Amino acid sequence: MPWWIWPILVLFMLAMIAAGLVYAGLHGFHAVQDIAEIGGRLGERVSKMGEPGDSTEESEPPLFTQPLNVAQKRYVDAHAEVIQRKNVTRERHIAAWNRWKQFNK
Repeated sequence: MPWWIWPILVLFMLAMIAAGLVYAGLHGFHAVQDIAEIGGRLGERVSKMGEPGDSTEESEPPLFTQPLNVAQKRYVDAHAEVIQRKNVTRERHIAAWNRWKQFNK
């Protein structure tokens, strides 16, 4: 290989290293800005969480401290809602299939 190729290769290598450092620096700078923005938003929300609420309602005690029939009633109500949603979905599907069945007649 001729001698003049080596200085060209060295210059190219140094240019690529410099370009890589600039690229990494710019992306790092943008990442720091994004993190600072997210930290600011997070700080606002955390400070709002620390403020006393306007609600004067007393919160319900934890479920494990209440009688078992309270949890049972909640479960029954929730399961009834699940069954109702499934039935509504099933009825919608039946209606859609009936419309599609009659579409080409």
